[in-house]
Amino acid sequence: MDLRNISTRVALCGVGVLLVAGCGGGAATGSPSATATSAASASGGATNVAVSLAEWSVGTSVATAKAGPVTFAVTNNGPDEVHEFVVIKTDLSMLALPTETTGAVNEEDSGIEAQGEIEDVAVGATEELTLTLAPGAYVLICNIYDDTAKQSHYQMGMRNQLTVTP
Repeated sequence: MDLRNISTRVALCGVGVLLVAGCGGGAATGSPSATATSAASASGGATNVAVSLAEWSVGTSVATAKAGPVTFAVTNNGPDEVHEFVVIKTDLSMLALPTETTGAVNEEDSGIEAQGEIEDVAVGATEELTLTLAPGAYVLICNIYDDTAKQSHYQMGMRNQLTVTP
């Protein structure tokens, strides 16, 4: 048996495993306790954050990102509702954002700074938003209020946290 051939095969299998793990995209999480850190591309581009919207959660591929350009790839996994994606800079807990009587977040209130948003992401669609973010705490929400169902998507649980590091 040729040992060089075995070593080459083992090395190629290891590379294959790393490629599959890297291309898998990771499981989106609705929990702010995720510890994976997103890295900027080798070319110095934006940090990429995959976001999954669904009834009733906002999941992210990472819990932290580097300051600078951050690109959010936002997918609405439905199964039924149109959602939106709003990035808010705040020191408030994601559970303590100021709300209106409907339960929707008051994006104009003091203590929060809306950084950008994507409105009306259709079920099954993926849209991108690139923002230049400073270090700090951010809350990612769907801020739709459904007047027919009398539901605030934020109040139903569509929120998550993102920490931006220097």
